[in-house]
Amino acid sequence: MKKTLITLTLAAGIATPAIAGDKLTYFTWSGYELPEFNQSFLTAHPDAVETSVFGDDDDAFTKVKAGFHPDLAHPCYDKIARWNKEGLLQPIDTARIKNWNNIYPVLRNLPDIQAGDGKVWMVPWDWGNTSVLYRSDLVAPDAEQSWNMLWDPQYAGRLATIDAVHDTPVVAALLAGVSPFDMDAEGLKKVEEKLREQRPLLSSYTTDMTSVEQSLSSGELVAAMTWNASAVALKAQGVPVEFMNPKEGMLTWTCGFVLLKDAKNVDLAYDLINSRLEPDSGKALIENYGYGASTATAFAEVPQEKLDELKLPADPQTMLSTTVFTGPMKQNDELAKMFERIKAGG
Repeated sequence: MKKTLITLTLAAGIATPAIAGDKLTYFTWSGYELPEFNQSFLTAHPDAVETSVFGDDDDAFTKVKAGFHPDLAHPCYDKIARWNKEGLLQPIDTARIKNWNNIYPVLRNLPDIQAGDGKVWMVPWDWGNTSVLYRSDLVAPDAEQSWNMLWDPQYAGRLATIDAVHDTPVVAALLAGVSPFDMDAEGLKKVEEKLREQRPLLSSYTTDMTSVEQSLSSGELVAAMTWNASAVALKAQGVPVEFMNPKEGMLTWTCGFVLLKDAKNVDLAYDLINSRLEPDSGKALIENYGYGASTATAFAEVPQEKLDELKLPADPQTMLSTTVFTGPMKQNDELAKMFERIKAGG
């Protein structure tokens, strides 16, 4: 998905009657505003939501902290502690979430979403993997299934990586033998050295997956760090690519819905969350983007052959428990400054 900052208005609408003129303000990733993700909401509340989209988590956080006031937002799990620290959120009552118990336990029980007394700070909705997408016809048949492919000098100038502190520096930490989520000064130094080693080999740092996909399709790139959706898109075009299962582990992320502290349309927010947790909504997410839905009921709607095609497990609970789950990074600010300095050539 290409993530660009635009604003759009959708017809939308579910169970709680809205007062005429009420509109939910929803802040999400570009590409996640598709009507098939909340069809029952559209049916019940026509023209009841205004959707703005953001390019990445940092963009979303900065805008909200600066005074933008949506009712509902869609950040990722590793940023929830940051939003909470700034007092931006109010707890969500899981008793009002119809499919709460159908969310996979590994997602439902994430530590940083717990708000006590049956309440949470985030309702998980989507999850996916970050890995190496590579041209299988342009690398050696016996190429090692390792993140090291993105550090391989033989592909210098034909590699790309994601421009985000919770992606590339995390992988650098894994390769350096350092915990990505809590590192001391020596660990930070090792990660810095690993990132400096990679920089001259790269064509770009980017979150523009459309450009990455085009470059992989043309052969300009041999390998890149991407999300599941890029693998789905290129395979559909007949491009010979493989989405790697690195020996060091794929990264797994999850994102979800948060209710802003000063939300004005709380009932509509719950209605949208409930609509998006319905099986058909999760099925649309899986089949459109190759990302995982958070509920077992959504996975049950997808034929096994489709899951096999998308390389999604029939039992996500097991996979989510065994990959490298992207959580809060204690040294996030230090890593972010270091990463910016390295990217700039410093």
